[in-house]
Amino acid sequence: MGKFSRLGNELYNGRKSIDFVNRRPLWYAISLVLVGAALAVVLIKGLNFGIEFTGGTQYRVPLAASEVTQDNADELRTAIAEAGIEGADTPVVTTSGQSILIQVEDLTAEASDSVVEVINGTVPVSDQISQDEIGASWGTQVAQRAAIGVGVFLVLVMIFIALYFREWKMSVAALAALAHDIAITVGVYALSGFPVTPSAVTGLLAILGFSLYDTVVVFDKVRENTREFRRPGQTYSDAANLAVNQTLVRSINTGIVALIPIGAILYVSAVQLGASSLQDLALSQFVGMAAGVYSSVVLAPRILVHLKSGEKDIAEHENRAAARLRRADRYATVPSFAEDMPIANDPGLAPPSEDGAPAPTRQAPPPVTTHEPMGRGRNVPKTRGEVGQSPAAGRQQPSRKPRSQRGKK
Repeated sequence: MGKFSRLGNELYNGRKSIDFVNRRPLWYAISLVLVGAALAVVLIKGLNFGIEFTGGTQYRVPLAASEVTQDNADELRTAIAEAGIEGADTPVVTTSGQSILIQVEDLTAEASDSVVEVINGTVPVSDQISQDEIGASWGTQVAQRAAIGVGVFLVLVMIFIALYFREWKMSVAALAALAHDIAITVGVYALSGFPVTPSAVTGLLAILGFSLYDTVVVFDKVRENTREFRRPGQTYSDAANLAVNQTLVRSINTGIVALIPIGAILYVSAVQLGASSLQDLALSQFVGMAAGVYSSVVLAPRILVHLKSGEKDIAEHENRAAARLRRADRYATVPSFAEDMPIANDPGLAPPSEDGAPAPTRQAPPPVTTHEPMGRGRNVPKTRGEVGQSPAAGRQQPSRKPRSQRGKK
């Protein structure tokens, strides 16, 4: 954990950086592949809608409290599936209080009687088995209400983000990241083969808030960094990438803390309890939250920078930053010496010949012309008269003749 903390500190201060924003082709390609694969699974395999959406028959099997166990539920599921009854080959069996619920497709009277016979021959029924017909209208109504709720939620969220950040492009980027998360979640759900129940719809609605919450945190840091650029020559994309790195550790920690309990619920409901309504809820939330962490870190900031790059002010600022970089010290980017550097890069050596001649030898530097030091090391100008030892100064000095002995000019 100490190394992880130091890494987070270095990412926050900018000493280390992961390029999430400038590698546009890479991140767009990964997101398009994930979304395309999810949509392909939905189109090819399709979603397994439960009887709440398609209609069907539900049997309530009353048992003694000690007999309502997961082993009996699994035994009923296997017995009904292997009975060869049309419409009951994939039953959904769950425990509920002091009874076991069995859900199958719409059955004829004869097929329904066959299911009851299988139930009576498998578990010790304590009372009469009740049978209910579930119509598809209720599931359709739930789907319509959910669609209306999602639409109202998205409109309100987009308005809130646009007003809070005073930037409508952040709303568009957040909405695109949210659509990415929903597409991946639906694709994984179709691949798993779990039935689509109202619990799954509830879990899908729950991930909307988590994904947007993490995206808003990243955008808030982007706004803080781009309000006043910290470094000379820093562009909008550089400031946005710094914001993503500064919130990276927080996003990972939040995602792990949220995924651990949901993963435990998914494991218990799918493995320990077999088929359960909890697995529908847990699977959609687990996949949606994991995709939300990815989209808030990688996709949403990249889309925002892409949209902002077309603004005139941002483009002018990037041009000024590029010009400042060109005017910078040209020796600032000179690499340090390494043993495997080409010989031509050494300024003290002559360039290698192309005809395979022996390796060049180091050339002597050109001589430097300087005045030879005299006396105590000073460089003195050329004297006009004779130079002799001066007892008073203790060094050689030009001799000074009396005025009468000096020549007239």
